[in-house]
Amino acid sequence: MRLRTALCSAVSVLSAMALLSACGSGSTTSASSGDVPLVGVDYPRSDTDFWNSYIKYTPEYGKKLGLSLKTTNSQNDVAKLTANAQTFISQGVKGIAMAPQDTAAIAPTLAQLEAKKIPVVTVDTRPDSGKVFMVVRADNRAYGEKACQYLGTKLGGKGKVVMLEGGIDSINGRDRTEAFNACMKKNYPGIKVFGEATNWDGAVAAQKLQTDLTANPDIKGVYMEASFALSGTLQVLKQKGLLVDPKDKKHVFVVSNDGIPKELKSIAAGKIDATVSQPADLYAKYALSYLKAAIDGKTFKPGKTDHDSTIIQVRDGVLEDQLSAPLVTADGGTYGGVTSVKSDDKALWGNNLG
Repeated sequence: MRLRTALCSAVSVLSAMALLSACGSGSTTSASSGDVPLVGVDYPRSDTDFWNSYIKYTPEYGKKLGLSLKTTNSQNDVAKLTANAQTFISQGVKGIAMAPQDTAAIAPTLAQLEAKKIPVVTVDTRPDSGKVFMVVRADNRAYGEKACQYLGTKLGGKGKVVMLEGGIDSINGRDRTEAFNACMKKNYPGIKVFGEATNWDGAVAAQKLQTDLTANPDIKGVYMEASFALSGTLQVLKQKGLLVDPKDKKHVFVVSNDGIPKELKSIAAGKIDATVSQPADLYAKYALSYLKAAIDGKTFKPGKTDHDSTIIQVRDGVLEDQLSAPLVTADGGTYGGVTSVKSDDKALWGNNLG
């Protein structure tokens, strides 16, 4: 008993809640301001350079923001994501960040988390239905439009291009595909687009590109909706004798999405021509920042942010912070009214990944 009394005296400077806890009051319903919030982060996959970069950045920002992390990997499987959410609930997390690849099937899980008052931030994707605290994402329609304007300019408004689509079960795939097609139809009607569904599978993308090039050897452009198709595309172009300098008349202009280091190096080497830099570092930073804000009881409304982005309301109960995602080219030029940054720009996260 003397030891217990001495211990309580020694911690007298703590808050009353912490003092009761130290003296064995058994109170566990609230946390003191000094506690580190526990949050869950589900990584959607680890088979692409982009998502592996996001995985690298997440614990770094978790530490900077004073958060304790529990992490899982759903491996592009919504059933695994649902199970992982149940694990997070059992671990007592105060919030969850996730990137559902099937943006329709996640609705029941979101409803359960809402009922339990566990805030959710989705990264890169926006759920088709259900409420979340914030969506951290770039404007994916702008991805398709920027790729269209670049290729349309380079091809002089004429010719053939292949679009290696993502997945129609993802709002990202739908946004990029619809925007690219709409932009081409409006601004470059003389360009024929071969749309190829790939479900974000690099092997499928390479096979379909090879088939298209065999049937249409005059194809002059490729739009890859993400870097998942980069290696296969380069391999197919090399096999066809088309992986040549941009000044060579046989050159096929290639635009990607992601901004990974390999893309930036490929632009500098003249192997591909452009990408849209999707901010893997800022996805990690602001997903966790918004989770912390939710735990702290903060709220947000549409408008400009203090980090060069805009929050929009996409429907009742869903706000989306649309982070900046610039077009990246070798020369930093303007294409179809779209300005770009040079591939060696040190501000790009892909040039700063250790």
